Amino acid sequence: MVVLKRFIRQPFALAGAVFLLLLATLALTAPWLTNSSPWEMNTQPMLAPFHDAAHWLGSDLLGRDLASGLFYGARVSLAVGVLASLATLLVGLIVGAIAGYVGGWLDGVLMRIAEFFQIIPQLVLAVILVAVLEPSMGSIVLAISLVAWPAVARLVRSEFLTLRQREFVQAARVLGQSPWGIITQQILPNALAPLLVTLTFVMATAILTEAALAFLGLSDPEAMSWGYMINASRGLLRDAWWMSLLPGVAIVLCVLAVNRVGEGLRVAFEPGRSL
Repeated sequence: MVVLKRFIRQPFALAGAVFLLLLATLALTAPWLTNSSPWEMNTQPMLAPFHDAAHWLGSDLLGRDLASGLFYGARVSLAVGVLASLATLLVGLIVGAIAGYVGGWLDGVLMRIAEFFQIIPQLVLAVILVAVLEPSMGSIVLAISLVAWPAVARLVRSEFLTLRQREFVQAARVLGQSPWGIITQQILPNALAPLLVTLTFVMATAILTEAALAFLGLSDPEAMSWGYMINASRGLLRDAWWMSLLPGVAIVLCVLAVNRVGEGLRVAFEPGRSL
């Protein structure tokens, strides 16, 4: 409750959380909010915003409704962000916990593997992986999680190296608690705060990476994406600027909201901060 009160007292963090909840609601209710599929060509091409009540945000080059594209694109961005964050958490938590708790030569090997992934530019590696695996939602999530896990693993390792020397962990060992019990019941709950903050930034990076992959033509061909919408309209910036501007603004606002939530969590979890 204390952390929640600290979070609510931050207007920008609260605004980010409200925006993400609203965006998620729009994404989930997209079939009822729009009267067409985002792929359906059902109106005049390049229709400007607010010229037709049925297509209030206009249409693209093929006469597809932009509002429908934005709502369904939110589904893709949020789904990729959440799934990639969870996959990154799983890999990073396992690797970091083993490296930090066991230590020794195993720690060295796992950190060298993490360094190998970190020296390759993330977007380049993601492009290669998606191109090899064929573009799909699953391959995009897998690619993003494979390039993002080293940072999470290093954070978890650092927390485990620090916490395993604390008195309450030593007491648990003396009382005969198993290593699995010490990790899950003693160390992990105390490492949760910085981990949650890091995951919000992983989610923001995942949304940007998915948009970049879609812009490069490596998105799921069956899912409408904000990056795909920008790619489809990049040659019409002078004649139909809204076709690129609207999904671009959606990406910026979504990533900014996630970052504000992450910063709000960081401040809320700070020890000793007053209400």
